[in-house]
Amino acid sequence: MRFISTLSLCFVTSFWAISASADVAEGVELLNAGDVSAAATQFAAAYEAGDSEGAFYLGRLFELGLGAEQDEMRAANLYSAAADGGSRKAQVRLGLMYHEGRVLLRDYIEGTRLLCAAADAGDADGQLNCGLAYRAGRGVDADDALALSYWQRAADQGNILAMNVLGQTSLEAGNVEQAAVHLKKSADLGNAGGMYEYAKLLMITDEPDPVTAYSYANLAVVRGLADAGVLRDEIEAQLSADQVTEGQALAREWTEARILEESSDGKN
Repeated sequence: MRFISTLSLCFVTSFWAISASADVAEGVELLNAGDVSAAATQFAAAYEAGDSEGAFYLGRLFELGLGAEQDEMRAANLYSAAADGGSRKAQVRLGLMYHEGRVLLRDYIEGTRLLCAAADAGDADGQLNCGLAYRAGRGVDADDALALSYWQRAADQGNILAMNVLGQTSLEAGNVEQAAVHLKKSADLGNAGGMYEYAKLLMITDEPDPVTAYSYANLAVVRGLADAGVLRDEIEAQLSADQVTEGQALAREWTEARILEESSDGKN
């Protein structure tokens, strides 16, 4: 769904982040290992023990149809129970379902209330989507300053989509320098959309940097962003052979550094 038509982003929640609950944490590990049935057992045990996160993860299984027939209404009921128990993830997902108006009746006021409750409790996905609601005036009076505040809080927690939104919003406001800061952060975290937008931005600054732009567009392509291939080829047509070689080397160095970083993180 989109709240801002000019931003080509997908708004999602971090569905499989590990909770503090032992049952839920074990369930997430089992789910990541592909054992959906055992994961569901752990989530159910957590729910029965009063852990609202167990209800959220059970709802997610029903929404996706993992290990059982897809049942989005049952998922919504579980999200509701989890949200009432204080699950921020459930508040975000249920809030988005109210905004989508497909499984539940569209209700911007209730949807935004849930999103912003999660946001005010510190959830980065809630902050992203609460900010989008304030920007569009969905269920609340439009308030750009408040929207920016929520997005910045989400970005400060490492939410890549919030970084992209801030970058696009800064660009719309004519602040190219600030847009570059946000989009480069997203790009350097490996987000294909951030790489693509940053590459485009580098081509329109007062001092264009086509070689670096070419390297980021090249990186975005291999991360599955087809539009970046068109941009990469357009930039390449403007470069000398030496510049093409330099740009490809930059992309290769970025990739090697990322692999090394991930390898080091895996050993810690």
